[in-house]
Amino acid sequence: MCSEARFAQDVRNPERRLVGAHARIRTGDLFLTKEMLYRLSYVGGTPSDSICYKLRARSMANIDNILENARRGLHRLTPEQAAAEHARGALLVDTRTSEQRQRDGAIPGAMVIDRTVLEWRLDPTSTDCIPEAADHDVRVILVCAEGFSSSLAAASLQDLGLRNATDVIGGFEAWKAAGLPVEP
Repeated sequence: MCSEARFAQDVRNPERRLVGAHARIRTGDLFLTKEMLYRLSYVGGTPSDSICYKLRARSMANIDNILENARRGLHRLTPEQAAAEHARGALLVDTRTSEQRQRDGAIPGAMVIDRTVLEWRLDPTSTDCIPEAADHDVRVILVCAEGFSSSLAAASLQDLGLRNATDVIGGFEAWKAAGLPVEP
């Protein structure tokens, strides 16, 4: 009996235990025999021989890819645009650490929310949300140190349904360089 037939028989009858080269190996939701796993992992001369091709797997993303994807859905603001929207009532949220705020200063009127609890504080459906996060339409502008983690956080808020979440290009450093108000 070929490996594929044994594999099919084994899948239909989970109580059956194979031994040796045909022992089942659990990988995710699949059961593969050692022989099948070996065949899939064999790197031959063509791309179709690789396990990634056979399983239609994608290469692992890196942080630059993730950041680029996060920013695709954002309408990012310059520091001046963020200040103007904040003056009109947008919620400006500083996610920098307390050490960064003590060292570099704070933005007057910005709400400080630690990055580790941001989603819980701003999700209107959360029992831990702040009163300013009344609904999913609230305008939230995030500021981090340089505009990187705030992009990821804004994308996370959009995933929660806060469609008006965005961040400041260049973060606090750009805010300060633009000559906008900073408290010691």
